[in-house]
Amino acid sequence: MGVEGRDKQKALEAGAVALSGQLGKTVQRLRKAYSLSLSELSEQSGVAKSIISQIERNETNPTLATIWRLAQALDVSIERVLQDRDDSAFIEKVSKGDTPILVSDDGKCRLAITGWIKTVEWLQCYDFFAEPGGTLESEAHQRGAVECLTVIQGELQVEVAGEAEIVRMDETLRYRADRRHVIRNAGAAPARAEMICILKAAVME
Repeated sequence: MGVEGRDKQKALEAGAVALSGQLGKTVQRLRKAYSLSLSELSEQSGVAKSIISQIERNETNPTLATIWRLAQALDVSIERVLQDRDDSAFIEKVSKGDTPILVSDDGKCRLAITGWIKTVEWLQCYDFFAEPGGTLESEAHQRGAVECLTVIQGELQVEVAGEAEIVRMDETLRYRADRRHVIRNAGAAPARAEMICILKAAVME
């Protein structure tokens, strides 16, 4: 190998080390941002916990297949995992046709799931629509759960453990969701609201 060849080899090795180091930082940053332990990321990706730990410490050069598995588990593109900037924008757009819709038993209330699937176990966001007479009945969520309902059209009635409250346009009602609760459109016009359900809120005494 000539001088030029040796220089090229050194450059490739230096580039691989730099990329590996950045990869470790990115994987660790994303894992912590999603509040995942090494064991949880290992379970979701199928990559051994020890390998993930070595990647984060820049002690190994993972294969493309390993990077792909980690990217899938972290719900990001391979490009983002390999990016060399920590302050890059995260932008994700979902069309109306790809937004899941839940329908109440009476067929008059619809919940469009606008939240992120990664947060569904502790934070859920919905676009809520109710036709006149529509009723959404929900059983108690886990202990400490809280819902926040902001009405942006019409008005809604919320009943929690036997107590009822009217929420009008531009008003927000927060209430315990670890009790059976009902949202009802008792008016003559359609109603719409933004709903946020916090499933791992601090337990309320």
